[in-house]
Amino acid sequence: MEGHLKIARAAFPVILANATVPLLGLADTAAIGHTGGAADLGAIALGALVFSFVYWGFGFLRMGTTGFVAQAAGAGDDVGVRDIALRSAAMGVAIGLALLALQHGIALSALYLLEASDAVKAGVRGYFEVRIWGAPATLTTFSLLGVLIGLGKTRHLLWLQLVLNGVNILLNVVFVLGLGWGVKGIAAGTVIAEYTALLLGILIVRRVLDGSHPRGGLRRPYAWWLDVGGFRPMLRANGNIMIRTIALLLAFAWFANQGARFGDTVLAANHILLQFVSFSAFFLDGYAHVVEMMVGKAIGARDSRAYRTQLKQANQLAGATAIALALLFFFIGTAAIHGLTTDVDVRITALRYLPFACTYILVSFYAFQLDGVFIGATRSREMRNAGVVSLVAFLVSSTFLAHWWGNAGLWLAFIAYVIARGLSLAYYMPRVKAMM
Repeated sequence: MEGHLKIARAAFPVILANATVPLLGLADTAAIGHTGGAADLGAIALGALVFSFVYWGFGFLRMGTTGFVAQAAGAGDDVGVRDIALRSAAMGVAIGLALLALQHGIALSALYLLEASDAVKAGVRGYFEVRIWGAPATLTTFSLLGVLIGLGKTRHLLWLQLVLNGVNILLNVVFVLGLGWGVKGIAAGTVIAEYTALLLGILIVRRVLDGSHPRGGLRRPYAWWLDVGGFRPMLRANGNIMIRTIALLLAFAWFANQGARFGDTVLAANHILLQFVSFSAFFLDGYAHVVEMMVGKAIGARDSRAYRTQLKQANQLAGATAIALALLFFFIGTAAIHGLTTDVDVRITALRYLPFACTYILVSFYAFQLDGVFIGATRSREMRNAGVVSLVAFLVSSTFLAHWWGNAGLWLAFIAYVIARGLSLAYYMPRVKAMM
C-alpha cells in the first residue's frame, strides 16, 4: 500500500497537469459551440487535428528527452542531464523555425487531405494561419516538459501546464465570447499562451537544474554544438519515436476524417466524444509519465526489483482509474454533451455513440502504461514497430466495419486499435527486462 501511495503522490500533479489539456479542448468546444454552428465546431475539430499531427509528430522532443534524462539522473550523471536538456531544446527551436518557413505548404497539404465542407475548410485555414506562429514556443516547451518529467519534478510540471492552459482558457473567453473573433480568436489565444509558457518553462528548468544538479553550467563551447556524435543517440531514438507518433496521429486523423464523410453533424458529435476520450487519456497518461521516470531511473541504476514492483503497482492504479473514468462519462455524458453544444442534431448523435467512447476509455490504460515503459527505457525501435502494426490493423478493420455499420463500425475499429497498441507493445516487454 505504501508503494501505491508513493506512486499516486508522484502521479497526482501530472494527472492534474495533463487534465488541463483536454479541459482546454472542452473550453474551445464550448466557446465555439455557444457562438457558432456545426461548421465552426468542425473547423475547430479539424484545425486542432492538423496541429496535433504537426506538433505531436515531433512529440519525441518530450518523450525522448524524458527517457534519456531519467536514465542519466538514475546513474548520477548531472552533466549528462544538462547536455540532454540543451540538445533537446536546441532541436525544438530549430524544428519550430522550420515549420514557420514551411507553413504555406503544410496548410495546402492539410486542406487537400481533409474531407469536409467548404465552410469547415475555410475555418480550418483561418485557424491554421494564426496558430502556426506558436510553433517555436510549443516545440521548445516539449523539451522542457521532458526534462521535468525525467527528473520527477511533477509539481513544477503542474505549474507550467496550469499557466499554459489557464491563460489559454482566459483568452478564449476574451477573444471569442467577448470580442467575437470566432475560430481565429481560439488560435490567437493559444499562440499567446504558448509563448507565456515557454518563458516560464525556461525559468523553472534553469532553477531545477541549478538546485538539483549543480555541477556544470548551461553554457557550452561552439564546438560542442557542432558535435554530431553527441546528438546521434537522441536523433536515432527520436526518429523512431517520430514514426511511432505519426502512426498514432494518422490513426486519430483517419478516425476524424472517416467521421467527416458521414457529414458535419457526425464530425461534430465525434469531436465532442473525443474530448471525453482526451480527458481520460491525459488523465491515465499521468500514471504513464511516472512510469517513464521510474523505469528510466531503474535502468540507470540497474535496479530490476524497483522496476518490477513499481510497474505492477502503477498498472493496478491505472486500471482502477480507467474503470472509474469510463463509468463517470457513461453517467454524466448526457449533461456534458448538452453543456458543450446547443445544436440539437449534434447532441442526439453524440448520445447515440457515447457507449463506444466509454468502452474505449475502459480498455485504453494498458497501452498508455506500456508506452511509459518503452519511453523510459528509450526502446524506440520497438515503439515504432508496435505503432505501425496497430495502425495497419486499424486502417484495415475500420475500412470494412465503417462500410458495414457506419459510424458505429468506425468506433468499434477504434476500440480494437487501442487494444492492438497494448498487445503489440507487450510482445517486446522481455527486451526491456533484459536491460536491468
